[in-house]
Amino acid sequence: MDNAVPNRQELGQVIKLVSREAAAYLEGLDQRPARAPAVRKALEAFNEPLPEQGEGALRALSLLINKGTEAAVATAGPRSFHFVIGGSTPAALGADWWVSTLDQMVYAWVASPLATRLEQISLKWLQALFGLPPSWQGVMTTGATMANFVCLAAARQWYGERLGIDIAEDGLTAVPRPHLYASALIHPSDVKALSMLGMGRAALSRLGAGENGAFDLAALERSLQTRQGEPAIIIAVAGEPNAGRFDPLGKLADLAAEYGAWLHVDGAFGLFAALSPRHADLVQGVERAHSVAVDGHKWLNVPYDCGFAFVGDGSLMAKSFAHAAEYLPDPSDPEPVLGGLAPEMSRRARSLTVWATLKAYGRRGIQRMVEKNIALAQHLAHAVEELPDLELLADVPLNVVCFRYNPGGLTEAQLNRLNRRLGRALLADGRVFVGTTTFRDRVGLRPAIVNWRTRREDIDLLVGVVRQLGAKISPA
Repeated sequence: MDNAVPNRQELGQVIKLVSREAAAYLEGLDQRPARAPAVRKALEAFNEPLPEQGEGALRALSLLINKGTEAAVATAGPRSFHFVIGGSTPAALGADWWVSTLDQMVYAWVASPLATRLEQISLKWLQALFGLPPSWQGVMTTGATMANFVCLAAARQWYGERLGIDIAEDGLTAVPRPHLYASALIHPSDVKALSMLGMGRAALSRLGAGENGAFDLAALERSLQTRQGEPAIIIAVAGEPNAGRFDPLGKLADLAAEYGAWLHVDGAFGLFAALSPRHADLVQGVERAHSVAVDGHKWLNVPYDCGFAFVGDGSLMAKSFAHAAEYLPDPSDPEPVLGGLAPEMSRRARSLTVWATLKAYGRRGIQRMVEKNIALAQHLAHAVEELPDLELLADVPLNVVCFRYNPGGLTEAQLNRLNRRLGRALLADGRVFVGTTTFRDRVGLRPAIVNWRTRREDIDLLVGVVRQLGAKISPA
């Protein structure tokens, strides 16, 4: 048999190999360093030209598992605090394996009735979970970046229709420069979406106020008043990644209603505050927005990549992403064509992992996961406040803790140099995965806690490693 071409006999061997190695990896994940120290050396095993003659699936996968795992970051593990990365719940992991096995293309009902229906069901469950109106239209995306893109595309279509222009059909040439507003908390994915949609980064007015950087409501209202009824788009943030801060969604919803503006909320991870009775006030008013974006691969703990876009008027999504071809289903057919609600027509069956997680753990299980992570963030914040060589840089409203190493007696410039070096040392050390940021001109760390695996001992390890490495670094 020629193993250098795909053959059915390989399948059983591949399943046994990957199942065995995956089980071993997951069993040791809680103790595994977040980053292996010999990343570059491990990657050398892959530096080769395209093979003329293949070696078969088992040899290729063995190389990938044995050497590739050494160069992978253990982002599924409990010590991954960088980039707001969630893990994968057992139910989501099992479902994701089944997704690859079934290999569905979720463009339309005809391509996968199962994945299409589970996407509809899961999105309705998520709307109930977050307290969003059941009448809204949702669609799954690759993540919050594309979810923001979908929502802002709907907002752009609404903007044009308010001026009597169908932007999806006629383009932006006849549209005056849009009125776009955000606070200092806006995420770069929102700005990126504005650029991709042709509305322009420079059209955005940033109206942040005070040290918090949230919306200057008075300045926003003055600007809306000068618009004299012209449409405007307000972009609000529910949980920014530096310190987990929030814009005042309820007050922004009031202004949007009074002045006829579109309110979009980027709730990539912060929307999950709705699940905690003690923190739900942070997202009060989100149900009065016009669109909301949120990630699944963050706090829902489903595998990468997964996001959700929710829009009050679903027809705006359909207009923005309308298309037709002789061989494609008619969007007017009674069965759904999900590829007509978002940019991608080739769509992975993300709904299976989302449905499996929601079905397996329910509202109470997801709530307990969220509240556990919030409690761990408070545990970290208390440790930082109590230790003499650590300094909290911001309040901790939810699950992001912004702090720095500060042994005392150093200037701000020296502290910034020290913490930048500390960030590099942490990545090289690999025991925990955490990165640096700049908050109010001060360099610090901003671990985000969203993984279902994370325990108090993982937080304590983070604190110990930061102090241990920080003490060895010169600020000069």
